[in-house]
Amino acid sequence: MAGIIAVNIIEKKGEMTHPIEKGLFKEGYGLVGDAHAGKGNRQVSLFESESIEKIRNVGVKGLCYGNFAENLTTEGIALHRLPVGSRLKIGEAIIEITQVGKECYLDCAIREQGDECVLQREVVFAKVLTGGYIKPGDGIEVLKN
Repeated sequence: MAGIIAVNIIEKKGEMTHPIEKGLFKEGYGLVGDAHAGKGNRQVSLFESESIEKIRNVGVKGLCYGNFAENLTTEGIALHRLPVGSRLKIGEAIIEITQVGKECYLDCAIREQGDECVLQREVVFAKVLTGGYIKPGDGIEVLKN
């Protein structure tokens, strides 16, 4: 079953994320208390645990959930294969995918090894359409794709 395995937050930009028990996702804003929340189309970031494993398999050490600044770490669903505009029900919230992939950082350890960074293809951004709490163990239901 597709679901959430971690909810992560960053209080200040430039810091590492850390896991929280549950997050309040506010309509039109993102995760309350997160430094990257706000208006726009990148209110929430999602990254698949399967993508994290791909990165670990190329030999990059010390990576765990939240190291990619994702708010939601997922499992069991290839979010990056869903089209922009897809809507997901997660916990009490409904989000809409607004972007798939992102630019790789210049000092990316994966890129330095000569491998293509998974972030360029598999990180997903979304906006919050209906607010509510999301916590680890919540399922992910595709409402529209």
